[in-house]
Amino acid sequence: MLILIIPTTSLTAHADTTPPVPLDTDKYAFKGAGATFPFPLIDQWRVDYNKQYPQITLNYQSVGSGAGINLFTKKTVDFGASDAPMQPDEAKKAPNTLHIPETMGAIVVAYNLPEFPKNGLKLTGQVLADIYMGKITTWNNPALSKLNPGVHFTKNKIVLVHRSDGSGTTFAFTDYLSKVSPEWKGNVGQGKSVHGLQE
Repeated sequence: MLILIIPTTSLTAHADTTPPVPLDTDKYAFKGAGATFPFPLIDQWRVDYNKQYPQITLNYQSVGSGAGINLFTKKTVDFGASDAPMQPDEAKKAPNTLHIPETMGAIVVAYNLPEFPKNGLKLTGQVLADIYMGKITTWNNPALSKLNPGVHFTKNKIVLVHRSDGSGTTFAFTDYLSKVSPEWKGNVGQGKSVHGLQE
């Protein structure tokens, strides 16, 4: 779930009331930053809102959840967007912040196996954790063969690609791996940016 982060002091109405319509004489420019995933949606909202209220301009930079929260807590932007909720230490830097669920998206693991052109390779959470911890390093590992009987895997090395910047997607993915693998939870853990991933 993506979360929109705004200061409550910027709200002019309670959630149970309709906010006032901007007047033609109102001129506002709002800056936001954060998660990359919702950028197309937020950008479309920006365009649609500006058509209805040309005197209100919105600007949103897709710089990642971690950077968005950082900019918001430093009061560099008016609102942020994140796939991960603010942590207690972050919330202390931005008291009276309101978290608003904005949209939902899926996280998937993609692979490129020329010898297996079909979709549907079976992977478990534990196997994913072992791959990202460097315990499973080749495609012909017995754990993968057991999950995918009849698939002929080569000895090719598994080459991993993952984000290195602070990301809400990383937060959600590492939260999942922490739940399915005690070893992952103990050695790598959960966060917008983690250490211990196999390169």
